[in-house]
Amino acid sequence: MKKKLLAAAILISLITLSACGSTEKKTESSTSDKAAAYPVTIKNYGRAEATAEWKDVDQTFDKAPERVVANTRPAAELLLHLGLKDKIVGVGAVFGEPDKEVEKEFDQLHSLGEEYISKEIALGEDPDLIFGRGGLFDNAEWGNGTVNTLNEMGMKTFVLASSVTGGTYESVYDDIENLGNLFGVQDQAEAFSTKLKTRQKAIQDSLSTIKEEKDFALLFITDPNEVSVYGAKDETFFNDLFKMVKLNNVYAETEGDISIEALIETDPEVLIIPDWTTTGGVSPEEVKDALYSNAKLSSLQAIKNKQIYAVDYNYMFGYGYIGIEGMELLAKEMYPAEFK
Repeated sequence: MKKKLLAAAILISLITLSACGSTEKKTESSTSDKAAAYPVTIKNYGRAEATAEWKDVDQTFDKAPERVVANTRPAAELLLHLGLKDKIVGVGAVFGEPDKEVEKEFDQLHSLGEEYISKEIALGEDPDLIFGRGGLFDNAEWGNGTVNTLNEMGMKTFVLASSVTGGTYESVYDDIENLGNLFGVQDQAEAFSTKLKTRQKAIQDSLSTIKEEKDFALLFITDPNEVSVYGAKDETFFNDLFKMVKLNNVYAETEGDISIEALIETDPEVLIIPDWTTTGGVSPEEVKDALYSNAKLSSLQAIKNKQIYAVDYNYMFGYGYIGIEGMELLAKEMYPAEFK
């Protein structure tokens, strides 16, 4: 419950800060097809203190990193899929639904706790690379230090391209390619990307008979009795992710706060809520029951048609490959007939 409440308290600031910048193809190196040749330069990202705009920041490596701190569970799980377990010296923010394929390996890693880690905690592991979600590269109490601060200390950084504005699910494949070149594991990277693309195509093929997108809104709820709408403007990864299952964020272009009255007027076909089960928080069933019985929302078509779906927080805001797991589960729940 404590982890859930922390995530709720800083969600808006984190995803807003992580969402400003742009993504482009970002590896420049002298690598061969299957072996790293150093130095390797990665076109990556950084953000000045107290600003929201991400800018390109090159990271040049004279050798493959040996001591990596991953600032979230999904970031560490990505490294595990590339066979880099021995490089990981610590993982922060270990909450969220685990990736079953690498869960055993993940449980053997050095956990830095369920909270978002501070710069002091990250540096305490003597890393030569801090890797992961962009919004956590901040000098605030919950941040592991800005890119500029860490680089000035001689620390290399790797911000996931999927975690800045312009990032989409396709950015995941760029990140995997860059990691393959950086660590000299191109074969593993290519194989993992191929696996993910196969899963993505399977979702698309299964839903090929669904011709129209449905509008949805995200209700960021930690208390069943409190309804809060999050528009997710500029959350390009989040918005692109749901397009996999023919869902369109109706508030993707909406500035500022969104009132309950505005939600009622917009009347989206589907409501998405976070699933806090793995954090010990309120269950999705309890939230759904509260929403379905909320008299103020009774006119919504999503309420009338029982179209509320829960998705694990990390699937939505982990900014990584694991999002496809959430979309597979959501697609099967929304359209069970298409997956028989």
